[in-house]
Amino acid sequence: MSRRTYHHGNLREALINAALELIGEKGHAGFTFADAARLAGVSPAAPYRHFRDRDALMADVARRGFEQFEAVLTKAWNGGAPDPLRALRQLGQAYLAFARDEPAYYASMFEAGIPPGTDPALLQAGDRVFAILRQAAEAIATKLPEQGRPPALMIALHIWSLAHGIASLFGRGDAARRKLPMAPDDLLEAGVLVYLQGLGITRPAASG
Repeated sequence: MSRRTYHHGNLREALINAALELIGEKGHAGFTFADAARLAGVSPAAPYRHFRDRDALMADVARRGFEQFEAVLTKAWNGGAPDPLRALRQLGQAYLAFARDEPAYYASMFEAGIPPGTDPALLQAGDRVFAILRQAAEAIATKLPEQGRPPALMIALHIWSLAHGIASLFGRGDAARRKLPMAPDDLLEAGVLVYLQGLGITRPAASG
């Protein structure tokens, strides 16, 4: 498919598709720039028309991953509907689903070791994803008494760390997934519930 894409004139897309396929097969560090060119069906020099080096290619893959991740999380959060706590649960489920369904993108986003500051578009895409978690944290924080309320940023970082840790260890869709005697979604929900109870927030009773 990558070669057909290239022969239709879209070398950039062919290289990104090739990189995703190679990440899925060999991991984010298991291939070279030349490997991506070979899989795309072009000469080793051809990728330099669009990317200065392999890191630039990986940064573009990661940026696209974050953009897809943003769309998934935005839909799941849904502006905090039907209420922030249930929306937070939807957000967590979507987080784990993306790690499971898009392991190559997820690896490029979080494991490839690309300093976000080296690519402004990548940095902005990552910031937009975190902004969704920040919105959720701000909505949760309003349920706490103003006196002694932890900063929304801290809540966002705590929830992000919990979701990301479970996704990376137990919710992956690749060979690095650890075995777990319970569903990752259940583990995340239980962890967030314990955390929220520690803050003094209890989950609303299920309707119906």
